[in-house]
Amino acid sequence: MEIIKKPILTEKASLLTETLNRYAFKVDHRANKIQIKQAVEEMFGVTVVTVNTAVVGGKAKSRYTKAGFVSGRSPKYKKAIITVKDGETIDFYSTI
Repeated sequence: MEIIKKPILTEKASLLTETLNRYAFKVDHRANKIQIKQAVEEMFGVTVVTVNTAVVGGKAKSRYTKAGFVSGRSPKYKKAIITVKDGETIDFYSTI
C-alpha cells in the first residue's frame, strides 16, 4: 500500500507551510496517523510533530452536452496535514 500519494500544492497549503511549518498530502484512505507519520519521516527524513487528517468529500459536477445533461461526482480523498519540527523543511522540488 502506497501511503503518500502526492503533495497538495495550493495557495492555502502554501500559506500553512510559510506560517506554521505544515505540509499537506493526499494519502491512502486506509492509512492511519501512525502509518502516515512513519511514511513521511522515512520518505523526507524529517521529524513529524503532529498529523491531522480529514476526508474531503467529492464535489457534484454536471454539464450539458449534445447527448443531454450529464452529472457525476469527483472522487473523495483523504488529506493529511503534517506539522514538522521547527527548523526542518520538506523540499518537494528536489526530485525534479
